[in-house]
Amino acid sequence: MSFESFFEAQSFLLWSTFVIALIMGAVVNKTNFCTMGAVSDMVNMGDFGRMRSWLLAIGVAIIGMLVLESNGLAQPGDSFPPYRAGTLLLGEHIIGGLLFGIGMTLASGCGNKCLVRIGGGNIKSIFVFAIIGIIAYFMVNPFPGSDKTLFTVMFYDWIRPMSINVGVSQDLGTLVAGAESAMTARWIIGGLIAAVILWFVFKSADFRGSFDNVLGGLVVGLAVLAGWYVSSNIVIGDDGMTLRAYVQDWSFLADSPAGKPADSRPLSPQSFTFINPMGQTAGWIAQGFASTLLTFGIMAFLGVVAGSFLWSVISRGFRIEWFSSFKDFYTHVIGAVLMGFGGVLALGCTIGQGITGVSTLALGSFISFGAIVLGSGLTMKIQYYKMVYEDEATFGKALITGLVDFKLLPAGMRKLEAI
Repeated sequence: MSFESFFEAQSFLLWSTFVIALIMGAVVNKTNFCTMGAVSDMVNMGDFGRMRSWLLAIGVAIIGMLVLESNGLAQPGDSFPPYRAGTLLLGEHIIGGLLFGIGMTLASGCGNKCLVRIGGGNIKSIFVFAIIGIIAYFMVNPFPGSDKTLFTVMFYDWIRPMSINVGVSQDLGTLVAGAESAMTARWIIGGLIAAVILWFVFKSADFRGSFDNVLGGLVVGLAVLAGWYVSSNIVIGDDGMTLRAYVQDWSFLADSPAGKPADSRPLSPQSFTFINPMGQTAGWIAQGFASTLLTFGIMAFLGVVAGSFLWSVISRGFRIEWFSSFKDFYTHVIGAVLMGFGGVLALGCTIGQGITGVSTLALGSFISFGAIVLGSGLTMKIQYYKMVYEDEATFGKALITGLVDFKLLPAGMRKLEAI
């Protein structure tokens, strides 16, 4: 997709992102596609319906990325965030994923679900967004009058030494077969992973008969692929200059500084993720809705909210919802804080890492995905045991018992009887 000017190309990127996100927001609202709900159904009721929907989105995204990348239609190696970076941020993926999983459980949903609920009239989710947005913004942007960020002050010195240099790229194909044979290895590894996922998903007759679960998984997976395709294939002029390259050479190519984006990185190939974009959106609002701050992420944010709102109106499901109690309020606040820190540390959320990142076969994305599910599942187990056993179930006993339930500790260490 070639355009004559930067502004035409940028406008196409932004509005295309909005339309894709609009469709995704409407479908997610309609089908109740919810990653936290998927973990909750699985852990609390043994129901894998929504988990299969999430996995279907992952399988579609993996297969689609293999097709796109092998045909030169996606460049995940140059993505924002850098999923395939040669440095595996092990501590950040594990700790960030756990924090995010705990947070999304306390705050009643992941980043994507938060936006869907805003569109549906949930005022609680506006508070959650505001907290996540402020934390996410200052995790990557310095405080006023300083060169310090929340990340450098709170995390850098102790968490970055946990990182591991894995070489050229951390995608599974490169790690297994080296850079020269990486694409072939990605097809084999990614194909096997996708085949196992799709076999598990569609072996369930109940899932096959659930229109909403199938639709939700397909649309979310295809939306992620559409984001990758659009952001990877917009170029300017006959030379095929990318948007990011144009901004980096702005002073030589543009007639004036007017309209220059504040940062070139968000013009890299990318797809849907929602925690860092909440930070981008918070900064955009705080700085007076400046057009130079508009990014793929902000348009994704706006699109999902708008799509959810449209479906809520069409289906007559729009409802204003407020906190039911002070406990409900502070539980959501704590959850939002953990999601803000965790989502940035893990380089993404249940969509950003669990689908978009996993589609690149980046090792860190699989680690973040697992940590998010574990953090959420353990939190639900702790809540469950404390509710059933009340005073007898201390946090420690509930945690150990939850780990036993997940077979991460031997059965002999169980502190509370299973129910």
